[in-house]
Amino acid sequence: MIFEPDERRSPARNIDAMKVIPIHGARGPGAQEGERLADARGRPLRDLRISVTDRCNFRCVYCMPREVFGHEYKFLPHGAILSFEEIARLARIFVGLGVKKIRLTGGEPLVRRDLHQLIAQLAELGVDLTLTTNGSLLAKQAQALADAGLKRVTVSLDSLDDAVFRAMNDVAFPVARVLEGIEAAAAAGLAPVKINMVVKRGTNDQEIAPMARHWRGSGHVVRFIEYMDVGSSNGWRMDDVVPSAEVVRRIGEEYPLEPVDPEYRGEVAERWRYRDGAGEIGVISSVTQAFCRDCSRMRLSTEGALYTCLFAQSGHDLKNLLRGGASDEQLREAIEAVWRAREDRYSEIRTAETAARPKVEMSYIGG
Repeated sequence: MIFEPDERRSPARNIDAMKVIPIHGARGPGAQEGERLADARGRPLRDLRISVTDRCNFRCVYCMPREVFGHEYKFLPHGAILSFEEIARLARIFVGLGVKKIRLTGGEPLVRRDLHQLIAQLAELGVDLTLTTNGSLLAKQAQALADAGLKRVTVSLDSLDDAVFRAMNDVAFPVARVLEGIEAAAAAGLAPVKINMVVKRGTNDQEIAPMARHWRGSGHVVRFIEYMDVGSSNGWRMDDVVPSAEVVRRIGEEYPLEPVDPEYRGEVAERWRYRDGAGEIGVISSVTQAFCRDCSRMRLSTEGALYTCLFAQSGHDLKNLLRGGASDEQLREAIEAVWRAREDRYSEIRTAETAARPKVEMSYIGG
């Protein structure tokens, strides 16, 4: 099955706007043991991002703006989202297909009750297991997450200036409590912590240098992300993008930098280290320096749809197979078929027209 946006209603406003359309030929011969599973452009499947909830306790202006995700917005009922057991079953199949890294996302994953129980199940798979969070609940949960088997954590933090941060999260959440969460994560052994800052010109770009200055020498890594045209509700404009080259230049004027080789093929962050040895930063340049050619990510939505790109307009339904009695082999074949047909390279062909098209919201499939 495949999910597509209903042309009559924007998928940004209600997940019910996604209609289910059958696709044919989803099952084919399974990959032989040791065979390299590659998509239509030769890219391997290595990373799985799992959204465990479509809910979030923030209303960040670039992700879940309040005018769209307000009090009347209908989030998914609990019965519509995948259970921990369903997620773990699919994750095991993905690992059998070559996945080496699993990242839990949302919405805000830590609002999903008893998330440590899912982490304990996934930790048995022996992969690199990590999580992205806004940090608001991290101080309370960091130790339980680490004890359950979480390896690392990434925290979204768009400013150290409390007024700017409160305005951007739009729920007046104080930056100090996110910093407490980062400290708790490090104390629990989830270090080095990666800190993600989405940079939007005229909103928080004045915070680039202070952010680098604060985390320099801390052992943690701050990564600056170009403001992207994800979803259909954030009012993206190219004028709002601060190119990564400008970010590197601004920081380098204060603290000289030099490039670092990537750790693995498909690493999204371009790495730079301080020449004096005080650590490193990263920049993620999805807008100005597309990295589609090495993208090895599949995304599993909160209710069990597969998405082959962050900027996708449609997804492939696995939940009906799961709950319809499909065997592991049938699920494996369906996943294989989706990956082998994958041709996505949105960032390489982005135009003003494609940027304006309806796309699935990031809060539904994770970043």
